[in-house]
Order: sequence, then C-alpha cells, then structure tokens
Amino acid sequence: MAVSTSSKPMRDQVKEYITKLQSEIISALEAIDTQDGSKFVNDRWERSEGGYGQSSILTGGTHIEKAGVNISVVHGKLPPPAIKQMRADHEGLPWTEATTSLPFFAGGLSLVIHPRRPEAPTVHANYRYFEITEEQTPEEKASGQPAKILAWWFGGGSDLTPSYLFEEDAKHFHSTLKAACDPFGDALYPAFKTWCDEYFYIPHRKESRGIGGIFFDDLSLHAHKRLPSGTRPTNLEEIWAFVRSCGDSFIPSYIPILQRRIHPVEGLEKPLEDKSESEERKRRWQLLRRGRYVEFNLVYDRGTKFGLMTPGARVESILMSLPETARWEYCSDLGEEEGTREKEIMDVLKNPREWV
Repeated sequence: MAVSTSSKPMRDQVKEYITKLQSEIISALEAIDTQDGSKFVNDRWERSEGGYGQSSILTGGTHIEKAGVNISVVHGKLPPPAIKQMRADHEGLPWTEATTSLPFFAGGLSLVIHPRRPEAPTVHANYRYFEITEEQTPEEKASGQPAKILAWWFGGGSDLTPSYLFEEDAKHFHSTLKAACDPFGDALYPAFKTWCDEYFYIPHRKESRGIGGIFFDDLSLHAHKRLPSGTRPTNLEEIWAFVRSCGDSFIPSYIPILQRRIHPVEGLEKPLEDKSESEERKRRWQLLRRGRYVEFNLVYDRGTKFGLMTPGARVESILMSLPETARWEYCSDLGEEEGTREKEIMDVLKNPREWV
C-alpha cells in the first residue's frame, strides 16, 4: 500500500496524477495500434468559468475504432440548489435558505475504448476528486492562503462491456481490480463490484450494459452506506492511495485482453456459415450491443446527464464516450437462439456473475 506523504494540496496531487496516467494509457494504446501509426489527437480546451481539460481522441485505427482518454481540471461556483442536493451525502456542507454559491474544484480522468473487432470488449474507466471550500475574503485571496475545505470525496471505477463472452477475459479483468482493492480492505471489491452491477443496469431492457467491474462514489472520511463492515481506508492519504491503485490497475486489467482479441477468434462461426457470413453476423451483433451502450449513456448515466445540464459544458468531451457507429433493429432475434455465442453473453447480462 503506497501511501502518499506529499505536502501538496490534494487538488495539485490529483492534477499531476491524472495527467501522468492519461499519458501512460495513451502510450499503451498507441503501442497496440502500430500498423498504420495511429496516434491520439490532443485537444486542450479552456473553461470560461474556470479550469481546463485535455481531450485525447483516436479514431479510425487498425484495431481501435474510437477511443477517448480525457482529463479535466475545473473550478467555479456551485449554485445553492446543487449544494442542497449534495448535503444528502455530505453533511459537512453548510445550508440554509440564505446560502449562496460555494467554490468547488473537480479533477478527473475519464476514458472509453471501442475496439474494431467484435471479439474485443469496450472498456470504460473514470476516477475523480471533488472539493468544496469556503468563500474567501479578498484579503485571504491576496495572502495566498488556501481556502478552508468544507467537504471532499473521491469517486470512480472501471467496467468491461464485451459483445462476446470469454470467461478468461472476465476473470482477468475482475481479478486485477480485486488485487488493486484488497490491500485497502477486504470489503471494498465485493461492495464496489455489486454497486457496479447495479449502476450499469438498463431497466427498460432488463439487462446490464456489460459484465461490470467496480464503481464507487462519495468516498471520504465519513461512514459509507456501501461499506457497513470490514476494513477500509480511513484517512485522506489511504483513500488517495486506494484511488491511485485502482487507476494504476487499468493498463494491466485491459491491455492484455485487447492484445488477445484484436484478431479474429476461431469458434464463433455457426454451422453451415461461411467466413463472410460469420463476420457480418458478428459485426451486426457488435453494433446492436453498442446500441445498448448508447441507450444507457444517454438515458441513465448520471455523469452524462449532469454534464449536459451544466452551464458552459463541453458537449464534445461529454459525448466522446459514444461509439462512432451503433445499430437498432425492430424486435431483433439475434441473441435469442439457444446454444449461440450471442445467447451466451445475453444470459450473463441478465444474470450478473461472480468472476473471482
């Protein structure tokens, strides 16, 4: 357990870490897409209300159809309705009917990778830090002293969305996440795995978006309703070390899977089906599953909805998670036939499994 002893403010530590992690992930992905020299395009943007971000996007790669690895470091003022809503999980926030806006800081990394091959799974990850402070007087600002922090918390997670099920991939992904969590408490992985299964559920389809991973939010010094028992990180340094452990686990959790699945896999053909028919069916199924991905992100995902409703939001960065191409069919029967690989993944999406 590598606990940080840095004296830097947490917002500065977060800024440095997500910038470094973004660079490492981009390098790992570019190393896979070497055939045509595909590179991420970096788009740095400034937020008029305060802060900046860098959206790094790859499209049209040999093995990666679309990928986005984004960071954002923003600050500004939270309006009273937002403060009131956040008090449900953060009792330290002051609130009266006379409460005015409070300063906030948010820093995070968010990524989505949509590979080209149907056998290769889509992956999503997000790690973020949120901080709310007291309003400073002009004299305090001039002196350079930091504002008093009223509340802070971390959130994040990583999840896998395959079109076809390969159990060794599911076990590898979950085992790597569990190994990242376990040094900080044996209650973390089971609790956050269950939370992930619940969060990435599509009610109108009665199925999950994928095979899960971990998901957590509002992780701070205070008691957490998702962690009623068992050991857990209990101070800022330990929680920050836990979040970094999860972030550092992304490359070993996903890159080996992507490397295995960037080429056609034998055994997915149906009887009497030639190669071209098999490829057409697999692509059709991949696009149908991407349609489900779009449905979840636009209808249920809290981050997407919050971002689109935020004044000054950068819509291109918010919607970078969507695939370039998706498909919807009226009453499609693909995925219904017993004994097929499409039905196999559907059974798992309707009945989440324990992978480790």
